Amino acid sequence: MGLFTKDIKTMDDLFVHQLQDIYYAERQLVKMLPKMAEKATDPFLKQGFLAHLEETKGQVKRLEQVFEMHGAEVKSVACPAIDGIIEEADDVAGEVEDKDVLDAALIAAAQAVEHYEIARYGTLIAWAKQLGRKDCASVLQKTLDEEKAADGKLDLLAQSSINLRAAS
Repeated sequence: MGLFTKDIKTMDDLFVHQLQDIYYAERQLVKMLPKMAEKATDPFLKQGFLAHLEETKGQVKRLEQVFEMHGAEVKSVACPAIDGIIEEADDVAGEVEDKDVLDAALIAAAQAVEHYEIARYGTLIAWAKQLGRKDCASVLQKTLDEEKAADGKLDLLAQSSINLRAAS
C-alpha cells in the first residue's frame, strides 16, 4: 500500500498507514544504532547511540501499544525515506577516514533520522487528536518528547566538541 493509493480512503486509514511507516522506521533504527555506536569514536557519542537504542526499543513497544489501542493490526510498511537516510549514513560513514570527521558525519546522519521522526510523530499526534484518540496522542507524545531530546543531545555534542575537533 503506497501513501497515495486508493487503499487510503479515510483519515483513519492514513493514520494507520503512518503508524505502519514509523513502526518500520523504528525497527530499522534498532538495527542501525548498534552499528553507529560501533563506528563512533567519541565515547559520549558511542554511549549516546547505545542509550538511544534502548529508548528506541521502548518506542517500538509504545507503537505496538498504539496499534492495539486503535484496534489496528501491528504491522509495518516499507519506508523508503528512512531506508534512504540509513543508506546515505552508511555511504558517508564508509567514506570518512578521519575519526573526528566520521563522528561529525554520524551525528549529521543521526539528526536526519531524528528530524524525520519528529516530523512523523508530530503529524501522528495531530491526526490522533483529530480522530478523537487523545489516548493514542498521549502515548505518541512521549516518543516525540524523547526524539526531540535526542536531537538536542546530538546538537549539544556536535557544537560543544565533535564539530570543533572535526574542523581543526
